[in-house]
Amino acid sequence: MATNSIRILSGNSHPVLAELIAKRLGLDLSNVTVSKYSNQETAVTIGESVRDEDVFIIQSGCGEINDHLMELLIMINACKIASARRITAVIPCFPYARQDKKDKSRAPISAKLVANMLTIAGADHVITMDLHASQIQGFFDCPVDNLYGEPSVLKYIRENIPDWRNAIIVSPDAGGAKRATAIADQLDLDFALIHKERKKANEVSRMVLVGDVQDKVAILVDDMADTCGTLGLAATTLKKNGAQAVYAIVTHGVLSGKALEVITKSDLTKVVVTNTIPHASKKKLCSKLDTIDVSRVFAEAIRRTHNGESISYLFRHIPE
Repeated sequence: MATNSIRILSGNSHPVLAELIAKRLGLDLSNVTVSKYSNQETAVTIGESVRDEDVFIIQSGCGEINDHLMELLIMINACKIASARRITAVIPCFPYARQDKKDKSRAPISAKLVANMLTIAGADHVITMDLHASQIQGFFDCPVDNLYGEPSVLKYIRENIPDWRNAIIVSPDAGGAKRATAIADQLDLDFALIHKERKKANEVSRMVLVGDVQDKVAILVDDMADTCGTLGLAATTLKKNGAQAVYAIVTHGVLSGKALEVITKSDLTKVVVTNTIPHASKKKLCSKLDTIDVSRVFAEAIRRTHNGESISYLFRHIPE
């Protein structure tokens, strides 16, 4: 593997994932200091040469999301003006991905704004996972590789959910139907859908189940769990309709607000999230949380990008 010209940089959003990715590639993280001045401006110092190097900057859209986005933009720009050959922004969870369309008067399309900022800062390529809306790829004027969490989810279901052959895959809303049916087809299982009616954003008023879950293990799949209100209500609806147990498998576990309290009190047997967003501290507070490690997927995507190999293999397979 031609690793002599790869440089992996990490911001402050998810250093643990960056370490795991670098370790899988057999590399050390490059020396970068990201701090703040007393007036809260972000300061970046890159401690080694990146001239004519293939640079990958790992920064997830989570936590202090605006600070971390600014860190990423400044790191990209610092590498650009230090004459890096190519700069790839590795963004496991894309920030502002839910603001991807003009759904009401005077609404901004913030995901497009973020795409513009990344491009202008100097990003030549973006690697992300399970974008909330796949059309976000079209907001960029540079290549975007949107990796799928699906192969990792399938592996988890087969290895960790007892009696998974008696399961039914459930989408908690109409928007996630395509994702849920793809997983159901791969496992040769039935599919159900929950139709939800919202009073306002992040607040669901009523849920209607379409499909038969009687005496089955219900597996809810979604791309993002934020306040977990939807998952909690969905679990209650599924239990009322005769489900034996309810699992939730989500790519991005934002778990904000009262999410942990909702999970603990809900009918959910387990909530499984990937480590695109750090949640070690939350895992200690909630015994129902479990983790899927996606570092090997990102490490292999970086290796393949650097060597000019196809990324599409990763859409269906988990690298060894």
